[in-house]
Amino acid sequence: MDTLALEAKGAKGDAVTGPVTPARKPKPAKKAKKAVFFEVEILDGKTKEKLLLLDKVEPNATIAEIKSMFHKSHPQWYPARQSLRLDPKGKCLKDEDILQQLPVGTTATFYFRDLGAQITWVTVFLTEYVGPLLIYLMFYFRVPFIYAPKYDFTTSKHWVVHLACMCHSFHYVKRLLETLFIHRFSHGTMPLRNIWQNCAYYWGFAAWMAYYINHPLYTPPIYGEQQVKTALVIFLLCQIGNFSIHVALRNLRPPGSKTRKIPYPTRNPFTWIFLLVSCPNYTYEVGAWLGFTVMTQCLPVAFFTAVGFIQMTVWARGKHRSYLKEFRDYPSIRSPILPFLL
Repeated sequence: MDTLALEAKGAKGDAVTGPVTPARKPKPAKKAKKAVFFEVEILDGKTKEKLLLLDKVEPNATIAEIKSMFHKSHPQWYPARQSLRLDPKGKCLKDEDILQQLPVGTTATFYFRDLGAQITWVTVFLTEYVGPLLIYLMFYFRVPFIYAPKYDFTTSKHWVVHLACMCHSFHYVKRLLETLFIHRFSHGTMPLRNIWQNCAYYWGFAAWMAYYINHPLYTPPIYGEQQVKTALVIFLLCQIGNFSIHVALRNLRPPGSKTRKIPYPTRNPFTWIFLLVSCPNYTYEVGAWLGFTVMTQCLPVAFFTAVGFIQMTVWARGKHRSYLKEFRDYPSIRSPILPFLL
């Protein structure tokens, strides 16, 4: 049977011949999705007074961006000085936290706390390390008003005193250079009010050690040259190890990033201790000061080494727990600071 054809008039009146096609109904246009914005309320953490209400905040806004918005409204509180929390007594939110990923609704309430005037960690470290370097040299050169006037600007007759000055100066010059060119800090600032504690620790111990090592009545170690040379080797090896660990940790974090990764040994043999220890930079630091203690056979140096070891053990344990919490595949064989012991 032949296909029936119909004639229809075209737009210009021309006849168009073809099979009959049922007319299709046009599809309804899709409604555009309505953008969802957040409303952010910032209250004083102590008084609960409303400080700012931000309307139409992007859901992917970070805490750092919210701090910047808050700073525009309250210039006296720059971002590094701000602490934002979900609860007045809760933990401080991280700058990289994203608004829509926090346990809040479309109306989010944050509690603000003023951290006080801040100082950069680079400035903190430079201040901490310049002090001991200069203070020790003052005692070494026996500037006036330290020892009896007859000893002003005199030098010790013991070669170990001169060696100790070189080692002490080398240690703090190394620290200063690492601060400027090696370290990458996960936290940008520290409260200015805490700087005196850090300086008092480093500066005070430097003066105490230097006073006795450079004293005119100082006596060399019991076992003489053999003891000094053995301690010097320990000191230098640990300084190299400490520097190697700092470089390895630096290479784990790209510039401008706060990325955290599990540190592993590299081709550098001084980093192989990562197999057994989470914070070998502290292990080498303690080893260096232990070598300096044996070299000088000075009680204040031994006390400084012991106090430093206790403090670094606290830091190492905290970092070790952080590694275990953050990385499920973190090597269980590692200890915080001393292999198999601590």
